Amino acid sequence: MTWEHLERGSSPVDWCEGNYLISPDIAEFVNTVSNILFLVGPPFLIYLFKDYGRFIQPAIHMIWILLIVVGLSSAYFHATLSLLGQLLDELTILWVFMATLSLFCPRRHFPRVFKHSRKRFCISMSVFSLTATALSVCYPAINAFALMLLAIPATYLLYKELQIVQDKRVYRLGVRNTTILMLAIVCWINDRMFCDAWSRVNFPYLHGFWHILIFISAYTACVLFAYFFVSDERPESRPQLKYWPHNAFELGVPYVSISCYKKLNDDI
Repeated sequence: MTWEHLERGSSPVDWCEGNYLISPDIAEFVNTVSNILFLVGPPFLIYLFKDYGRFIQPAIHMIWILLIVVGLSSAYFHATLSLLGQLLDELTILWVFMATLSLFCPRRHFPRVFKHSRKRFCISMSVFSLTATALSVCYPAINAFALMLLAIPATYLLYKELQIVQDKRVYRLGVRNTTILMLAIVCWINDRMFCDAWSRVNFPYLHGFWHILIFISAYTACVLFAYFFVSDERPESRPQLKYWPHNAFELGVPYVSISCYKKLNDDI
């Protein structure tokens, strides 16, 4: 990494939105400001998950903080189109995914080699993440496509959990999450592969919609796996999926509430 990689336009990736059309200081204005949900959403989620973080898994707050870092990195990248910005954007996505997988994936999905040990699983995922980080620096042009492949294991794990979950509200949230993820991927592919067609109709902003949809899908997936985790390993906490501001309104902000407030030791 040299100083030239800090320069504007040093990234090999340029999205469909025209550059410096709205502001002389921001390359892709819509793609930059559309990261706002990554900045305003996680602080509120930290509040909603305060009991979960205190009594179940404090590391849940690390996931919300990482989502803020994702938003800041993405905004920096789209504002500058620098290679450093691109790498920060992509690597933070990788790390938030691997952190969520390591901390909240139910043990029944662990490969047998880990013998249901979360500690071993976390170490393995950390090694994988470090290796992927090194490769991403060497081959930045393919990073975005490689990251899209992460949706495959995430969707598979969610599918397996929804097959056995008994709470219908959780099931419905999982279905909505998958639908939003598919819509986000459609937006990403169209912006990346069919830019000319969308530019002809004066709407080169689908990557901005990707940011909005992928935030909703990402944080919802974190909520779901936080629920699966506590249901699997702390069933005595009696977790419930709830919604803010009105629990009966299932299009609100989902979070996991617990009924037993006894702090338990984490046996990994």
